[in-house]
Amino acid sequence: MDIRNKANRIRLLNFSTPQMRAFHFSWFAFHLCFFGWFGIAPLMAVVREDLALTQTQIGNTIIASVAITVIVRLVIGVLCDRLGPRKTYSGLLLFGSIPVMGIGLADSFETFLLARLAIGAIGASFVITQYHTSIMFAPNVVGTANATSAGWGNLGGGTTQIVMPLIFAGMLMLGVNEALGWRLAMVVPGVVLFFTGIAYWLFTQDAPDGNFDELRARGELPPASGENGALQSFTVAAKDIRVWALFVVYGICFGVELTINNIAAIYFFDNFDLTLATAGLIAGLFGLMNIFARTLGGIFSDLFAKHGGLKGRVRWLLVALICEGIALIAFSQMHILSLAIGIMLVFSLFVQMAEGATYGVVPFINKKALGAVAGIVGAGGNVGAVSAAFLFRSESLTYQQGLFYLGLAVLALASCVLLVRFSDAQEAEEATAYREAVGDDTGAGALSLR
Repeated sequence: MDIRNKANRIRLLNFSTPQMRAFHFSWFAFHLCFFGWFGIAPLMAVVREDLALTQTQIGNTIIASVAITVIVRLVIGVLCDRLGPRKTYSGLLLFGSIPVMGIGLADSFETFLLARLAIGAIGASFVITQYHTSIMFAPNVVGTANATSAGWGNLGGGTTQIVMPLIFAGMLMLGVNEALGWRLAMVVPGVVLFFTGIAYWLFTQDAPDGNFDELRARGELPPASGENGALQSFTVAAKDIRVWALFVVYGICFGVELTINNIAAIYFFDNFDLTLATAGLIAGLFGLMNIFARTLGGIFSDLFAKHGGLKGRVRWLLVALICEGIALIAFSQMHILSLAIGIMLVFSLFVQMAEGATYGVVPFINKKALGAVAGIVGAGGNVGAVSAAFLFRSESLTYQQGLFYLGLAVLALASCVLLVRFSDAQEAEEATAYREAVGDDTGAGALSLR
């Protein structure tokens, strides 16, 4: 996919260009999807009492909400290649808002489980976010653009922990009981998702020079059929061992992040004799690192590319993963609260930088099947989360032991990065594209407020 006129700088306060509108709408939409995806989590204590859920049933709903995203991410990447990110994102937001609002109709474990399954589909929004920024930004800043949009989107998981209890409290102030209050509270993110879908359709476009339909009509983009069809692009991506290597890599960074988000609060509660409120506050620090940590991963990816080309991006990814594994093992061995918090923040820094570094490599694997590649790699994150969830369900292992073994797995599987290689011809081509994007006055990873 040869997209022209990509932006070579990220001007955060500029909303006039299609590149920056795509950047801001994509991260904001992903933020809201994350909000809706995990919106029920802060209210589970009330839901548990209302629906009489057991701990095992709650665990099954959590796994289901993450597992379904694997399938949808695979499909959504192909749809991006075929329909374009604008139509795909708008459709996902509009249709995804329905189960978010509809979960309030659940009156049993089975209906609640089905609702969480359906809501999990909006987790595929990550793939569209990465796709849209990948085709809007030039090689010198694409790592930074991808990492920042994803990191700010991931913050939705932290936002919902703060905002949803406030919305629930507001419903109670209106005079409704708790059973009705949590149901009405979930309508709020659903409505916001619906209107964001409309706004995405109205104010964004697929590429710098127009939508995919227009580009195909002008002959600037191949038709979405034949060798460029959805099935063909997915097949090409699936045959590339580098794609599956990154699938595993994303599983041991983003999958680990999702796992920590699920267990951090109870881990601190059980191991350091804290109140639930204090444990939750400390656990929230892990997610708040997304404000800048994932962006740093992308910035370093772009900087390594400046001096080492595509090989530089891969080397940085390997370094980030090794540091992540070491920090995770160290975190599992901490018995002093202050040290545990400090090491957790270091671990959080590297796990999120590894995520940013992963999607600093993804745009260069296969530009003709970018959506399929992004979808497969993105699905790897959820496969990692599901796999780790089963590890922590085992009653024969403590959480500390589980974290230790997870750290060892990260170190072992980081070797998959060594399978990600590029030909000399592609290295030379991308080096030329990088130099052209940088120009005379723009630095690598340039991000400014104007």
